[in-house]
Amino acid sequence: MGAGKWIGGIIGFMAGGPLGALAGYALGSLIELGDNTASYTTDYGNGQTEEDVFAGQRNSFLFSMLVMASYIIRADGRIMHGEMEYVRNFLRTNFGVAAVGEGERILLNLFEQRKRMDMQNPLAFRQTIRDCGRQIAANLTYEERLQLLGFLANIARSDNNVCREEIEALKEVATYMGLSEKEVESMLNLGGNSLEAAYKVLEILPTATDEEVRAAYRKLVLKHHPDRVATLGEDIKRAAEEKLQDINNAKEIIYKARGIK
Repeated sequence: MGAGKWIGGIIGFMAGGPLGALAGYALGSLIELGDNTASYTTDYGNGQTEEDVFAGQRNSFLFSMLVMASYIIRADGRIMHGEMEYVRNFLRTNFGVAAVGEGERILLNLFEQRKRMDMQNPLAFRQTIRDCGRQIAANLTYEERLQLLGFLANIARSDNNVCREEIEALKEVATYMGLSEKEVESMLNLGGNSLEAAYKVLEILPTATDEEVRAAYRKLVLKHHPDRVATLGEDIKRAAEEKLQDINNAKEIIYKARGIK
């Protein structure tokens, strides 16, 4: 993925608003825009093919993940190696070696922008994240936002120590994007082997009836179905498939404990 691919993402839903403003800063060091900047922000919809529109939406989704990741990674005031490595591996696996350096530079630029903004107003970057979350909520489907939240939760879990500050930041971002705290808890417990974790994955209490367990499982299968995020690319679809497998495993743990057939 070359730098032009990231810039091309500006023709998606981040053509304006807080995401567009951050993109102008974070992407600036990747290529020299010169006087061509306006063409990336004003020509959307004029002569764009359907493929261009999908590419813009996908790249806007990916840039949005990096923006929110910059907030989660710095939630505890530190940049952990494991968290950065998770992002590198994600980019390397899905977009190739070239994307690793570019994605990392985008994150470093976002960290620097946060530092500059917070020097003027300690709440400035947080307010920007809030506004970005609202822009994401207005332009991504519910299922696409769930996949974005799952990516952020995986970053927090990548160093095997999800601290209180990270959990609070995840719940904060989820709220901005129109998602719930229960959905954060579900994401953080995916892949767990305990009965307690399984109930959190299904977003229900241990006191739920068997029918409520079945209903919760059916609901999760629908909202995490891979086909609902297929337009964002095969890598995002695969991530949804992995989550669906974890949901199935959680269901089996509860069914076995209750003797449900």
